[in-house]
Amino acid sequence: MAWRALRRVGPVLAPRCPRLSPPRVPAARRLATSSLVLSARKFTDKHEWVAVENGIGTVGISNFAQEALGDIVYCSLPEVGTKLNKHDEFGALESVKAASELYCPFSGEVTEINAALADNPGLVNKSCYQDGWLIKMTVENPAELDDLMNEDAYEKYIKSIED
Repeated sequence: MAWRALRRVGPVLAPRCPRLSPPRVPAARRLATSSLVLSARKFTDKHEWVAVENGIGTVGISNFAQEALGDIVYCSLPEVGTKLNKHDEFGALESVKAASELYCPFSGEVTEINAALADNPGLVNKSCYQDGWLIKMTVENPAELDDLMNEDAYEKYIKSIED
């Protein structure tokens, strides 16, 4: 890092750079899975998640779901332009253990599918909240998102179904 290089020449630059300690990184940036990052995600009782940015919702499956499925070997996703209503089935994931249908968490139109999953469906297992997202779609009725669980409620839901 630059601060290490500056530390080596510290005496020369000391009057201009009085602070040569490592830069402080906010806690939210240190760990990508911190509760600050995940709190923006909403979850369904069918284990899909959604994160909305600028009116576009990114949809994927939760870590709980991908662990339950095991190694995913095939993804069936809708075409771009498909209009979906809340709770509509929009695809399926197949694993070595089972197959699972995917259900839309809100109403809207598919704007993008994760094309990388066609060649590498295992991305869902490796990075379900980042590279393993499934579809992106417009949010037709933002009020539908209010029916979804935040991270804390979803964790409680998982614990209740595991008991």
